[in-house]
Amino acid sequence: MTQSLAGKVALVTAASRGLGRASAEALARAGCDLVICSRDRASVDRAAEEIRRATGRAVLSVVADLSDAEAIQKVLDAAMVAHGHVDVLVSNTGGPQPGPFMGFDDTAWQGAFDALLMPAVRLARGVVPGMQAQGWGRILFITSSAVKQPIPALVLSNSLRAAVTAMAKTLAGHVAKDGITVNCVAPGRILTDRVRFLDGEAAKASGRPLEDLQAELATRIPVGRYGEPREFGEAVAFLASPGAAYITGSTLAVDGGAIGSLL
Repeated sequence: MTQSLAGKVALVTAASRGLGRASAEALARAGCDLVICSRDRASVDRAAEEIRRATGRAVLSVVADLSDAEAIQKVLDAAMVAHGHVDVLVSNTGGPQPGPFMGFDDTAWQGAFDALLMPAVRLARGVVPGMQAQGWGRILFITSSAVKQPIPALVLSNSLRAAVTAMAKTLAGHVAKDGITVNCVAPGRILTDRVRFLDGEAAKASGRPLEDLQAELATRIPVGRYGEPREFGEAVAFLASPGAAYITGSTLAVDGGAIGSLL
C-alpha cells in the first residue's frame, strides 16, 4: 500500500488528462497538495476542480506550454509562491507524431527535442536545489515502454524518451546522497487518448476496424487487456512514497508484462 504523502507538494505537468491526470489524482489521494499544468486553460482548471472535490487537497492550475523555457519557469515560480517548496516532480509531456524514420526532417526532430527532452531537463533543474536543501525529494519522468522495446512507427518518441531515461539515470547518481530519488515510469498500452489515437492511425493504415486491431493487440499483453490510467497513477504514487526510498535510477514498466526484454 502506498505510504502517506501528507504535507508534501507535487508538481505534475501535462496533467489535465491521461497519464498526467491519473498521476495527479493518485498523489492527491496519497495526501499531496498539487500544482498541475496544461496548455489548455479550460481543461486544466476543470481537472483541478475535479481533483479538489474528489480528494479535498489544494490544487493549483497553471497554463503552460512545456516546450517554452519561460513557461516552465512560470510553473516553477507559481509552485514556490503557493507552497514554498516542491517535494515531488512528475515530468510528463505529450507524445510526438508517429511516422517512419525518413518521414521527419530537422524541424520535426528539433520539435521533438524541445517538447520531450528539454522540459524534463528544465523541470528537474528547477526543483533539485530545493530538494537538496530539504534533504528529500522524488523526481519521476513519464516515458514509454518504447525505451525498452522500440515501437516501429514512433521513431521520435523512441529516441527522445530514451534520452530522458539516460538523463534520469545520470541525475539519480548525482542526487542520491541528498535523499532524492529519480526514476522513470514507462507505460505500455494504457487506455488514454494518446493510445486511442495511435491505435486509430494503425487501424487506418492497415484498413482494419479499430475494435479488431485493439482486440489483437490485447492478446499480446500477458494480462490480456489494456491498462487503466488509475493503475498507472498508483505506480507513480508508490515511487513517490517514503517506502520507495531505496529505488532510484530505475525504469518501472507499467505494461501488463508486454515488454519482452529482460531489463
